[in-house]
Amino acid sequence: MMAKTDRINLIGLWTLIRRESQRFIRVPIQTLVTPWVSAILYIFIFGFVVGSRIDQIGGVRYLDFVLPGILMLNIISASFGQTSSSLYFQRFVRHIEEVLVAPISHIEMIIGYVVAGILRGLVVGLGIYIIAILFGAANLKHIFIFLFFIISVSIVFSLVGILVGLWEQFEHLQILNTFGILPLSFLGGMFNTLDMMPSFLRPIITFNPFFYFIDGTRYAMIGSHEAPLALGFTITFVSMIVLGAYVWYLFKIGYKLRE
Repeated sequence: MMAKTDRINLIGLWTLIRRESQRFIRVPIQTLVTPWVSAILYIFIFGFVVGSRIDQIGGVRYLDFVLPGILMLNIISASFGQTSSSLYFQRFVRHIEEVLVAPISHIEMIIGYVVAGILRGLVVGLGIYIIAILFGAANLKHIFIFLFFIISVSIVFSLVGILVGLWEQFEHLQILNTFGILPLSFLGGMFNTLDMMPSFLRPIITFNPFFYFIDGTRYAMIGSHEAPLALGFTITFVSMIVLGAYVWYLFKIGYKLRE
C-alpha cells in the first residue's frame, strides 16, 4: 500500500529528487550531450546553411527566429524522456515498490519525478543557450516570461512522461516522441511563421499547443510573437493543472503501480 503522510516529508522528497536527478547525471552522453549535438546540427543547418539564403523572417534573422523552437523542442524531449523512462523501468524491474512503501505522499512522489524532469530540461536548455551564444544568437528580452515558459512546459511534459511511463509496452516510450512531440513541434511554428503555412492548415495549427509554447518562448527571447500571449499563458497553465490532477488521481488509485 502506498504510504501517506499528513506533513511534508522534506528528507524523503529530497532523497527522491536526488535519486531521480542522478539518473541522467550518470549517463550524460545519452541525456545531455546527445540533445546538445542535435541542437548544434539544427542551428548550423537551419540557422546558417538555410538561414544564409533567407534575409529575414518575422522581422528578425532566421537563426534568431528558429532558436526558440529548437530550444523548446529539446527541453520538451528531455523532460518527457526523464520521467517516462524512469517510471517505466522502475515498474518493469519492480523497483517502484521502494517508492510506494516510503513515507511520502502521492503529491511528494509526483513532485520528486517532476522536479527531476525540470532539472534535466533546464540543464539541456542551458547547454543549448550557451551553444547559441557561440553562434551569436543568444537573445533574451523578457527573462521572467522566458523562465515561465521553459519551467512550465518542463512541468507539463514531465507529467506527460509520467502518464506514458504508466503504460506497459516499452515501445510507447518512443511513440509519443516520434509521432507527437517532433511533428507537433515542426508544425508549431518552429521553422516558419503562421503566414507561411497553407491557408487550410492555419486554423488547425492554432489548436496545436506546441504553437503557443514556441511562440511564447520566441517572444521572451526576441520580442516577436504571432498568438495572443494571454492565450499562451492560459493554455500552459491549464495544461499543468489538468495533467497534474490526472496524474495525482492515477497515483491515488495505484493505476499500474500496485500490480
